[in-house]
Amino acid sequence: MSKVLAGRYELFDRIGEGGMSVVYKAKDKLLNRFVAIKILKPEFINDHKFIDSFRRESQNAASMSHPNIVNIYDVGREGNIHYIVMELIEGRALSDYIKEQGPMPYPKVIAISKQIASALAFAHKSHIIHRDVKPHNVMITPNGTAKITDFGIAKAVNAATIVDNTDGIVGSVHYFSPEQARGGYVDEKSDIYSLGIVMYEMLTGEVPFDGDNPVNIALKHINEEITPPSKLVQGVPPALEHIIMKCTDKYPVNRYASADELIQALNNIEFVSNIVDPDVFAGGRSRQNQQSGPIAVTDYDDGDDYLDPEEPKKKRKGGSAAARKKKRLIIIIAAAAVALIAGIIAAVAIFGGEEIEAPDFTGMTLEEAQLQAEEFDLKIKEGDEVVSEDVEKGCIVNQDPLPGEIIKTGSTVTVNISKGLGDGSVPDLTGKDVDDVDEYLQAAGFELGNITEKASEKAEGTVLSQDPVGGSSLEKGSKVNVVVSDGSLNKATVPYLIGKSLDDATAALNAAGLKVGSVSSEYSSSATKGEVINQQYSSNTQLKKNSSVNLTISKGPKPTEAPTAAPTVPVESPDEDE
Repeated sequence: MSKVLAGRYELFDRIGEGGMSVVYKAKDKLLNRFVAIKILKPEFINDHKFIDSFRRESQNAASMSHPNIVNIYDVGREGNIHYIVMELIEGRALSDYIKEQGPMPYPKVIAISKQIASALAFAHKSHIIHRDVKPHNVMITPNGTAKITDFGIAKAVNAATIVDNTDGIVGSVHYFSPEQARGGYVDEKSDIYSLGIVMYEMLTGEVPFDGDNPVNIALKHINEEITPPSKLVQGVPPALEHIIMKCTDKYPVNRYASADELIQALNNIEFVSNIVDPDVFAGGRSRQNQQSGPIAVTDYDDGDDYLDPEEPKKKRKGGSAAARKKKRLIIIIAAAAVALIAGIIAAVAIFGGEEIEAPDFTGMTLEEAQLQAEEFDLKIKEGDEVVSEDVEKGCIVNQDPLPGEIIKTGSTVTVNISKGLGDGSVPDLTGKDVDDVDEYLQAAGFELGNITEKASEKAEGTVLSQDPVGGSSLEKGSKVNVVVSDGSLNKATVPYLIGKSLDDATAALNAAGLKVGSVSSEYSSSATKGEVINQQYSSNTQLKKNSSVNLTISKGPKPTEAPTAAPTVPVESPDEDE
């Protein structure tokens, strides 16, 4: 007989499994539709931190509705079973496609990447970071729609996963960013890095970094440069390679500022690739044009082909006016670009200064860097504020050009300034024990501030409120103040019960918020039968409300025993002979 959850979800076949969860095909009997249900594995049900994160992130993901995100319909718990009800996707994981097909055609890579980026852009606007973008978490439907999943559950624990020191999953090692590898601050640009790795794998059929163990792979993300895709496969458009290398830059500030910006770059490639011959766009020639003669530009959107200049003029007139106009526009733009580049090169040649090595401004304040730059006849331009765990707030994290690069005097060096650890989401501490909150805060990058007690019926030490409230955005390293219950309103004072009757003692305990426990009785020469002669706790003792107090009542004086008669001793008569 099949299992039914929450009285409505009937489980059928197991259709997937990860490190922490199992996925079943199920039917929602209430709405009469098939769904997928992800169930937490039993070995993780006692991990309270994970359960809290599981519930919170799942509820956040459930609020998102986007065509490229697997919909989450419900999140719940039945007994020890924690589950998420999701949209059932009739399709296959992107990882399966890559495994079977190897390198994918670049137009398909662009199409899938745009859909994933669209999903991430939507999530980022909802302040949700995926943190585990990888082909395994992207489903492809039969009609080619990409849908990203796993927003609402912890990432799979396996040989390709690294866990931080708070026992939280931070991503799959082949795809996560250098800042994730360092256990550092993670934001939208970390997802962009991971998507860049996915694009790389779609285009080449392999990940850029691999190794014997997760730590080695993580170190490669931090220290080693990615081999350009064009070195591994032929026909990679230089523009697409540039996008991938920008997405996977070691420094977040050098990546695309947002997923929307990445989508725009991919749109630009699609536009150009629709105008020029695909083989020319990819840096080569089509087979039919490799023999000799000029290269024809084909497959434009409007259905008319641009023609080989060697073809008869009569045939050429058959092309549409719009196509010819578009071609002239492209030629004009290209010529203008060439002229501009030539002008820049000429200007540099004429006006360039003395060649020097770029000084190292990292670690300096902006003012210190400007003073040193004057000594080298250089200019300093303030770039972006970036998150950094290693560089003090207000100091320079990195620069462009890099230290040691050959530049000319008079050049401008752009510097990015540390804004410290950046902002993070404050965890919700209400209802937790004060002894545990420090650990929660440290895991999120914050410190425990002032602890204030307040009269409350809650158990002593229970967090009643916090400042800032849970879910607020706060600079990492900041302090969070909490108000905790002193438990006073949950306490009761034991009344004086000696000498009272059992009924009166019971009434007095109830009035104080307590109750009678066990009742025993003893003889007492000083107390009337039925009076309380002893109570478990002295009067004025503070107890938790509804606690029991044991009583002893008098049975009255102990009965007096009757005197025992002395034994009769027979008296012998004196002997007459004496």
